[in-house]
Amino acid sequence: MELSPVEQVTRELKLRAYSVKTIKAYSSCLRGYIDYCGGDIRRFNPEKVRSFFMEKHTAGLAPQTINLYLNAIKFYYRNIIEYKGPIGIRFAKRSRRLPVVLSRDEIKKMIGLTKYGQHKLLLALSYGAGLRVSEVIKLKYSDIDFPSKLILVREGKGKKDRLVLLPQNLIAYIQQHTHKGSYLFMGATWEEHLCARSAQYIFKNAAKRAGIRDDASFHSLRHSFATHMLEDGVDIRFIQDLMGHRDIRTTQIYTSVMKSSLVRITSPLDRIRIAD
Repeated sequence: MELSPVEQVTRELKLRAYSVKTIKAYSSCLRGYIDYCGGDIRRFNPEKVRSFFMEKHTAGLAPQTINLYLNAIKFYYRNIIEYKGPIGIRFAKRSRRLPVVLSRDEIKKMIGLTKYGQHKLLLALSYGAGLRVSEVIKLKYSDIDFPSKLILVREGKGKKDRLVLLPQNLIAYIQQHTHKGSYLFMGATWEEHLCARSAQYIFKNAAKRAGIRDDASFHSLRHSFATHMLEDGVDIRFIQDLMGHRDIRTTQIYTSVMKSSLVRITSPLDRIRIAD
């Protein structure tokens, strides 16, 4: 029995060891394109592709979402159908919004107002090591090298392992209050880790108690880590490695939100004496 386009893409992505999240996203986007085309998409139709993306633009979808659709459709035609001709659609230009960065006082207040120990550790470790939510929830006790004060992040974004910092002031708590041979942040059972949605809920509650702006998210802890490291004079190349950024330009965006550096800069107008 012949596999459907979605099944073909799913199988190929699994063979190439793509993440579960990416597989779900590509499958969903391809289903949307199939529905738009009325079922059969095996023959590449440039006009149909162009009108599909025009509809997405008109609907006001974010550039990141449009690019995800394009990646999924390109993957199908390039890797399943093996279409060699031009696709004819360029990636949408992504907006350059500055990341939401919390101040050190806000971080301190948020962690301090969190009473439950595991929740406090989740927030503190995510900030202190610059971790994504998908990375921190999967950490195991065995991933931590206490003598070297390092944590091994296994299969982070892009399926890459990397080493990150273990904050000194979290060592004692981790050793005394987490279970060896298990996840640091357990879910419903010992064999399961905390889910991302629960971690984000913990952050939102903590942020609300601390009176932190509504647009802050769990990822703001990671943004704050990078920005505060830059403010402390850490070389941007080291920060790039700690964050797991493939491109240094991704790390450089944090130079735009270094408030401590900006406040030390004097406007040239302030050096000119203007008569009253």
